[in-house]
Amino acid sequence: MSFAGLMTLYESNFIRLGWLLPQLPEPGASLVSTATHDMPLHLGVEEVARYTTTLKLTYFFRVGGDFIPDPDLKIRVYHDAGLVEAMACIHKHRHEALVPYSTGSGTELQRRWTRNMMLNKWLEYCADKGHLFAHG
Repeated sequence: MSFAGLMTLYESNFIRLGWLLPQLPEPGASLVSTATHDMPLHLGVEEVARYTTTLKLTYFFRVGGDFIPDPDLKIRVYHDAGLVEAMACIHKHRHEALVPYSTGSGTELQRRWTRNMMLNKWLEYCADKGHLFAHG
Protein backbone atom coordinates (compact mmCIF):
# COMPACT_ATOMS: atom_id res chain seq x y z
CA MET A 1 0.00 0.00 0.00
CA SER A 2 1.65 3.18 -1.24
CA PHE A 3 0.71 6.57 -2.61
CA ALA A 4 1.76 5.43 -6.12
CA GLY A 5 -0.40 2.32 -5.74
CA LEU A 6 -3.33 4.49 -4.67
CA MET A 7 -2.96 6.64 -7.79
CA THR A 8 -3.00 3.46 -9.91
CA LEU A 9 -6.21 2.45 -8.15
CA TYR A 10 -7.70 5.89 -8.93
CA GLU A 11 -6.83 5.33 -12.62
CA SER A 12 -8.56 1.96 -12.56
CA ASN A 13 -11.60 3.58 -10.90
CA PHE A 14 -11.75 6.12 -13.74
CA ILE A 15 -11.83 3.34 -16.35
CA ARG A 16 -14.45 1.33 -14.46
CA LEU A 17 -16.70 4.33 -13.86
CA GLY A 18 -16.57 4.90 -17.62
CA TRP A 19 -18.10 1.45 -18.12
CA LEU A 20 -21.20 2.60 -16.21
CA LEU A 21 -21.18 6.29 -17.06
CA PRO A 22 -19.79 6.87 -20.55
CA GLN A 23 -20.73 10.58 -20.43
CA LEU A 24 -20.89 12.74 -17.31
CA PRO A 25 -24.38 14.16 -16.72
CA GLU A 26 -25.30 17.79 -16.17
CA PRO A 27 -25.02 19.51 -12.77
CA GLY A 28 -27.84 18.50 -10.44
CA ALA A 29 -28.75 15.40 -12.47
CA SER A 30 -30.11 12.37 -10.66
CA LEU A 31 -29.93 9.06 -12.54
CA VAL A 32 -30.99 5.51 -11.78
CA SER A 33 -29.62 2.40 -13.46
CA THR A 34 -31.67 -0.77 -13.30
CA ALA A 35 -30.34 -4.25 -13.95
CA THR A 36 -32.29 -7.50 -14.06
CA HIS A 37 -30.45 -9.21 -11.21
CA ASP A 38 -29.45 -6.29 -9.00
CA MET A 39 -30.92 -3.44 -7.03
CA PRO A 40 -31.39 -0.04 -8.66
CA LEU A 41 -28.14 1.94 -8.61
CA HIS A 42 -28.51 5.66 -7.86
CA LEU A 43 -26.18 8.39 -9.08
CA GLY A 44 -26.43 12.10 -8.33
CA VAL A 45 -24.28 14.99 -9.52
CA GLU A 46 -23.39 17.15 -6.54
CA GLU A 47 -20.93 19.62 -8.05
CA VAL A 48 -19.34 20.39 -11.39
CA ALA A 49 -16.18 22.47 -11.57
CA ARG A 50 -13.72 23.18 -14.37
CA TYR A 51 -11.54 20.11 -13.73
CA THR A 52 -13.69 17.97 -11.42
CA THR A 53 -17.14 16.53 -10.98
CA THR A 54 -18.41 15.29 -7.62
CA LEU A 55 -20.92 12.44 -7.63
CA LYS A 56 -22.90 10.38 -5.11
CA LEU A 57 -23.29 6.68 -5.89
CA THR A 58 -25.36 4.29 -3.77
CA TYR A 59 -27.98 1.63 -3.37
CA PHE A 60 -31.00 2.22 -1.13
CA PHE A 61 -31.82 -0.67 1.22
CA ARG A 62 -35.23 -0.94 2.84
CA VAL A 63 -34.83 -1.11 6.60
CA GLY A 64 -38.22 -1.18 8.25
CA GLY A 65 -40.13 1.71 6.70
CA ASP A 66 -37.02 3.66 5.70
CA PHE A 67 -34.65 3.55 2.75
CA ILE A 68 -31.01 3.60 3.89
CA PRO A 69 -28.23 4.56 1.45
CA ASP A 70 -25.27 2.16 1.44
CA PRO A 71 -22.41 2.50 0.60
CA ASP A 72 -23.37 6.14 0.00
CA LEU A 73 -20.11 6.95 -1.77
CA LYS A 74 -19.01 10.49 -2.56
CA ILE A 75 -16.84 10.26 -5.67
CA ARG A 76 -14.67 12.91 -7.29
CA VAL A 77 -13.82 12.63 -10.99
CA TYR A 78 -10.60 14.44 -11.96
CA HIS A 79 -11.17 15.03 -15.70
CA ASP A 80 -7.71 16.31 -16.61
CA ALA A 81 -5.83 13.55 -14.77
CA GLY A 82 -8.17 10.67 -15.65
CA LEU A 83 -8.65 9.71 -11.99
CA VAL A 84 -11.65 8.82 -9.81
CA GLU A 85 -11.39 8.98 -6.03
CA ALA A 86 -13.88 7.65 -3.51
CA MET A 87 -13.70 10.59 -1.11
CA ALA A 88 -16.16 9.46 1.54
CA CYS A 89 -18.65 6.79 2.45
CA ILE A 90 -20.42 5.66 5.57
CA HIS A 91 -17.98 4.24 8.10
CA LYS A 92 -19.96 1.11 8.98
CA HIS A 93 -21.77 -0.53 6.11
CA ARG A 94 -25.17 -2.09 6.67
CA HIS A 95 -25.07 -4.57 3.79
CA GLU A 96 -23.19 -7.76 4.65
CA ALA A 97 -21.21 -7.79 1.37
CA LEU A 98 -19.83 -4.32 2.16
CA VAL A 99 -18.92 -4.87 5.83
CA PRO A 100 -15.28 -5.86 5.04
CA TYR A 101 -14.83 -2.40 3.48
CA SER A 102 -15.79 -0.34 6.54
CA THR A 103 -13.46 2.65 6.79
CA GLY A 104 -13.55 3.81 10.39
CA SER A 105 -9.98 3.09 11.49
CA GLY A 106 -6.39 3.14 10.27
CA THR A 107 -4.15 5.78 8.76
CA GLU A 108 -5.43 8.20 6.13
CA LEU A 109 -3.68 6.15 3.43
CA GLN A 110 -5.33 2.94 4.71
CA ARG A 111 -8.79 4.55 4.79
CA ARG A 112 -8.37 5.92 1.26
CA TRP A 113 -7.09 2.56 0.05
CA THR A 114 -10.06 0.70 1.60
CA ARG A 115 -12.65 3.15 0.22
CA ASN A 116 -11.17 3.10 -3.26
CA MET A 117 -10.65 -0.65 -3.38
CA MET A 118 -14.31 -1.03 -2.45
CA LEU A 119 -15.30 1.42 -5.19
CA ASN A 120 -13.13 -0.44 -7.71
CA LYS A 121 -14.66 -3.83 -6.92
CA TRP A 122 -18.18 -2.40 -6.72
CA LEU A 123 -17.89 -0.68 -10.13
CA GLU A 124 -16.77 -3.99 -11.66
CA TYR A 125 -19.64 -5.80 -9.93
CA CYS A 126 -22.18 -3.23 -11.20
CA ALA A 127 -20.82 -3.49 -14.75
CA ASP A 128 -21.01 -7.30 -14.57
CA LYS A 129 -24.63 -7.02 -13.44
CA GLY A 130 -25.41 -4.87 -16.50
CA HIS A 131 -25.74 -1.41 -14.96
CA LEU A 132 -25.41 1.54 -17.33
CA PHE A 133 -26.39 5.16 -16.77
CA ALA A 134 -27.91 6.38 -20.02
CA HIS A 135 -28.97 9.98 -20.29
CA GLY A 136 -29.65 12.59 -22.91
